Amino acid sequence: MAHLPLTLLYRQKYIQDELNASAETKKKMFEACAGDILKAVDAIIGAFNNKKKVLLCGNGGSAADSQHIATELVIRMSKPDRPALPAIALTTDTSCLTAGGNDIGFDNIFSRQVEALGNAGDVLIAISTSGKSENVNRAINEAKKKGMTVIGFLGKGGGSSKELVDIPIIIPSNDTQRIQEGHITVAHIICGIVENEMFS
Repeated sequence: MAHLPLTLLYRQKYIQDELNASAETKKKMFEACAGDILKAVDAIIGAFNNKKKVLLCGNGGSAADSQHIATELVIRMSKPDRPALPAIALTTDTSCLTAGGNDIGFDNIFSRQVEALGNAGDVLIAISTSGKSENVNRAINEAKKKGMTVIGFLGKGGGSSKELVDIPIIIPSNDTQRIQEGHITVAHIICGIVENEMFS
C-alpha cells in the first residue's frame, strides 16, 4: 500500500502523456494529410458512383482497421437508412488466408484476393504503419495492374509503399500507436464525408 500513491501518479502521468501525444499527432495531420484525404474521398465517391467497390488489406492492427472501415461503408457510420456501400476487407476469411499462407506464401495472401476480386475502377485501401509490408505492397502492385486506384494509409514516412500507391496518406509520426490512431481517424473522416455527400 505504501507504493500506491507513486503508482497512481505514474499512471496518471502515463495517461496524460499518451493523450497529449495522440492529440499532437492529430494536430499535425491537417497540414500533412488533408489534401490527400480529399483526393481519397474523390476516388472513393467516384468508384461508388460508377458501381465499383472498395477492397482493404493490412496486417495486425491494420487488419482490424480494414474490417472496421469496410463495416462503416457496408453498414453505415452515422446516417440511418442509407443504402449499403460495397466494401470488402481481405483480412477476414481465415480459410483463404491460411490456404494462401500455406500454398502460395504469406507474401501473396492479399495480392491473390485482389487478383480474384478486384476490377478496373475499384479502389484498394492498403494499410501499413511502416509502408514496408511485403504482402500489402504485392496487393498494391496487383491492384495497379488491374486498373484500380490505390489509397495508402501509411506512417513512418511512407516506406516503399509511398512510391507504389496513387494517394499516400502518411500520418506524421514514427510511433506505431499514433499512426494507427491516425489511420482510424482518417477513415472516420473519409467515411463521414462520403456518407454526407452521397446521401445528403
